[in-house]
Amino acid sequence: MVKIIDTFRQHWPEYLMEAAGLGVFMVSACLFATILEYPGSPLRQSIEEPLLRRVIMGIAMGLTAVGIIYSPWGKQSGAHINPTVTLTFFRLGKIKIWDAFFYILAQFAGGLSGVWLTALMIGSFLANPSVNFAVTVPGTKGVFIAF
Repeated sequence: MVKIIDTFRQHWPEYLMEAAGLGVFMVSACLFATILEYPGSPLRQSIEEPLLRRVIMGIAMGLTAVGIIYSPWGKQSGAHINPTVTLTFFRLGKIKIWDAFFYILAQFAGGLSGVWLTALMIGSFLANPSVNFAVTVPGTKGVFIAF
């Protein structure tokens, strides 16, 4: 138990940075998804081609990730901003088990907080079925093709 507490005391700033990083990522995802997919959005109305909107979304999220990764907080925390990346770092021996646990806990808290904050800001626009809280789901060809 002492080891767990020591780990938390030593690295809590990085855990908070991870939470903030994923929170910012999710705010960006929700805002861009709303701008690009909400039927009443002027940008959505001007870009009728779904593939072009997906390309723009990919570029926006890629730039958001790069910004987080190269930020001072991203450099200090390792900018995992994804539990899968954290588990990979653990598997490679780059972080210890309790660090992985606290990173993942922080990432879930940050991600949920980012979506919640955006929902407070733009409400029903984000909940619209066309936007669906920026959830990525398989297309009409199914899960196998998406995988």
